[in-house]
Amino acid sequence: MTQSVPDFIDQLTSVRSSAVHLEMRDAYGVADEADDYASWLAGGERDTDPASPYWSAWVQIISELTARGVRVRRARIVSEPVSDYIRYEHAGTVVNLAAGEEVRWLPRKQASTLFLPGNDFWLLDGKLVRFGHFSGHGEYLGETFTDEPSVAALCADAFESVWTLAVPHEKFPV
Repeated sequence: MTQSVPDFIDQLTSVRSSAVHLEMRDAYGVADEADDYASWLAGGERDTDPASPYWSAWVQIISELTARGVRVRRARIVSEPVSDYIRYEHAGTVVNLAAGEEVRWLPRKQASTLFLPGNDFWLLDGKLVRFGHFSGHGEYLGETFTDEPSVAALCADAFESVWTLAVPHEKFPV
């Protein structure tokens, strides 16, 4: 059943066993990273300080989850050659890894035979799905949330299909 969207951070911090995130866009236009992205485009320097204002809240959340034994995985399906935005994401992923996330990358051409949902999602404890919605330019438009078992199963299967084929961050060249 689709429900109103609860606060993501509240949901994430209450996870007991697993949180998986599938990203399928080649660019995002998320407002809170616009300055960091512009700076990176201008000079190639990415904020990779886990204690910086940009990263500290996320690092704290993920570190606390993984310390409790929660497995946090992120998979990204990307076109090749990769976009500037994907190179930017790749440059910052060292912080995700340091916080305890596992991250893999899958070239889009290898995803052709996979059944995938139409939107990026988070799947929490294998039961709760948060779909992220973005405009054609990558601006964040909002989320929908569902705990419908068949949708959660679809997302779990899709994520595991991607994860199995994807390349660990350290081995993915950009």
